[in-house]
Amino acid sequence: MTDERNFRSSYYEKVGCRGVEEKKSLEILMKEKPWDRVKLKQFCLRFTVPAAYRNLVWKVLLDILPVYPDSHEFVAEQRKDQYNQILYAVDLLELVESDAPKSEVMLAMWLLENEERKPPRFPETNYNLADTFLPITNTLIQLYDDDVDVYWFSKMLTETVRNMQKELPKLKEAFQSMLEKEDAELYNHIIEKKALEVLPLTKWFNCCFAGVLDDTSLTKIWDKICSGAPKILSFVAVTLVITLRRNILKAKTADEILKCVSEIPEKCEDVVANKAIELWQYYAQPQNDQLAKK
Repeated sequence: MTDERNFRSSYYEKVGCRGVEEKKSLEILMKEKPWDRVKLKQFCLRFTVPAAYRNLVWKVLLDILPVYPDSHEFVAEQRKDQYNQILYAVDLLELVESDAPKSEVMLAMWLLENEERKPPRFPETNYNLADTFLPITNTLIQLYDDDVDVYWFSKMLTETVRNMQKELPKLKEAFQSMLEKEDAELYNHIIEKKALEVLPLTKWFNCCFAGVLDDTSLTKIWDKICSGAPKILSFVAVTLVITLRRNILKAKTADEILKCVSEIPEKCEDVVANKAIELWQYYAQPQNDQLAKK
């Protein structure tokens, strides 16, 4: 795999200071007025966003905040006011139980804001929007303390998933072709056991692996989702299945294979995220550069 970073960056990684040069590059981008969204996307597609800047970078990528840094504070206040007004209305109308989980309260807020009586289904896949919104929100609750941020991220990520519904068949095709290319033995075993149909690909893709992988691993993947690259999800699925190959190859039925991919050891989750990103960048970087320009 081609390493586009310079010698100094590689040296920093070896001595345990990975990302120093990347952080400096991001800080330079953030000093521009206005921010260049294309350059920001290119950065996020190539590197992992430093945790200290992820909240702000995601907001700009998802159009929660504008590219004009001088307007960030004002727009953030507007977002907060809107959140409080919707929350007040949900409480006033008693749309959820007083002891309802925070994610369900936020789903009720989304429904009210969008004038929906119940969670709609994505017409392309008949997948319930709540099964996207709730796991994504529960993950974000673990990542961020500010409920306003959680709500807006949940809204925009759910909208991202809604917009990629027509791409799901392509994501599934990419999963199959990549798995066959990377591990033919495993692929043939899954086909032989007629397990391809039972793999929860639609669920994985529509919740962006929320509730499947741990919260900290997901942030690296969601950097790419926020940058407009849903194809990363196919590579995550491939890497996850390959990581579990030993148990899958022992499975004798489709149901046993489904059980294997439903019980992911904690120690595997970060490995899955890192390897998926490496694989994705190796195969898809030229496409990513074009994607960032949109």
